[in-house]
Amino acid sequence: MKSLLKHSLNSLRSFRVWAIALIAFLLTFTVSSKALAFCGFYVAKADAKLYNQASQVAIARSGNRTVLTMANDYQGDVKNFAMVVPVPVILQREQVQIADSRIIERLDSFSAPRLVEYFDPDPCAPPIFWNRPMAAPAMESAAPGRAGRSNQALGVTIEERFTVGEYDILILSARESDGLETWLVQNGYRIPQGARDLLRPYIRQQMKFFVAKVNLEEYENSGYQALRPLQMTYESPRFMLPLRLGMVNAESSQDLLVYILSPEGQAEVSNYRTVKVPSDAEIPVYVKDEFSAFYKAMFQTSYTREGRNVAFLEYAWDMGSCDPCSAEPLSPEELRQAGVFWTRPEMPNNVFITRLHVRYTRDKFPEDLIFQQTNNRSLFQGRYILRHPYTGEMACEAGRQYRRSLRQRFEQEAQTLARLTGWNIRDIRDKLPQIRAEQFPALPLVARLQQLMGRVMER
Repeated sequence: MKSLLKHSLNSLRSFRVWAIALIAFLLTFTVSSKALAFCGFYVAKADAKLYNQASQVAIARSGNRTVLTMANDYQGDVKNFAMVVPVPVILQREQVQIADSRIIERLDSFSAPRLVEYFDPDPCAPPIFWNRPMAAPAMESAAPGRAGRSNQALGVTIEERFTVGEYDILILSARESDGLETWLVQNGYRIPQGARDLLRPYIRQQMKFFVAKVNLEEYENSGYQALRPLQMTYESPRFMLPLRLGMVNAESSQDLLVYILSPEGQAEVSNYRTVKVPSDAEIPVYVKDEFSAFYKAMFQTSYTREGRNVAFLEYAWDMGSCDPCSAEPLSPEELRQAGVFWTRPEMPNNVFITRLHVRYTRDKFPEDLIFQQTNNRSLFQGRYILRHPYTGEMACEAGRQYRRSLRQRFEQEAQTLARLTGWNIRDIRDKLPQIRAEQFPALPLVARLQQLMGRVMER
């Protein structure tokens, strides 16, 4: 009898070891297959292509040195293109160059607000403990030199004249805004009537005027189908962007995206409020197919709610990392092309990027944008979350509780979407997944083995 009992106990222990090993193997396989679905990933971004009238400017600044890159969009015939930009100093030929248009695109793509997906794990699987790595607070020149020609009657002086790529460029100074406006029109620069009111403040500040139009011969011989960005470098304590002069062309509100690169931290607008766009909001999964409409509605709602005269922070991050990444960080060579001049081999990624989005109209922005650099290296991104529910078998009490919780969660996501966009809540609810009561399937192999092991351990 004792021998039989001993044999039974040994068999039971052997079975217990085998059962534990089998369960451990199955759970390891299950955990490893689910772990990949645990991470979120980027699925869409709200870049400049969302807007019909969007200007983009990149500013690399350290100390008093500024490298300003302007993406030059135009409508109509290229021969009518003219640009007048107030600048704080007289620019020389060597301070102006053509930039690669892909740099603006890269900055836009890297910093755009993004939609990310996450997938719920199996609620019946054992909890997974893992440490997710955190992101690190991560031209040919035509007779350069001073031309010195002036029109005494109009008070306009040509300080510099040169050609860069497909652009003929003048640097002007002026005494009166109406004289400058008249001079530009008489010399073939097609600018809107009434520009004098917007030119006047810059003349009072003794600023100069960077004036560019297309050199048709150079343009036709360049082989390019679009105007390339212009990049200028200068030294000045003024850290500003002459926003208001562009309003003379605005028939309605315009969007401006500013990418500021700094060795310090976030950049802010000092003469208007800087407000973060709503972020980290969980919204219904169907928005994946409507992200463009979602972001435009969300931004318009925020723009109206905040008083329409604010700068929205859409991204602030160390250029050495991203999480999740809508595009890879810019390489050292790309950063150099974007105007970054302070990096060293031992500090190749000492660049912090701030993306500001301004929607402006003439009546809401009476002043140009004045920026200030800060030491704040806090990370921020406009991020909107899709959380897919688990749809596999859930043969446990935790699974039942999880399924019961989905109805409330979907309703909360619907309410969040309605609040962010102003969309009708009933229309949103009509697009939500339907939660149906359903019979849970029979216990799978792992659950049956768990039950069996529990009985064995009891003995």
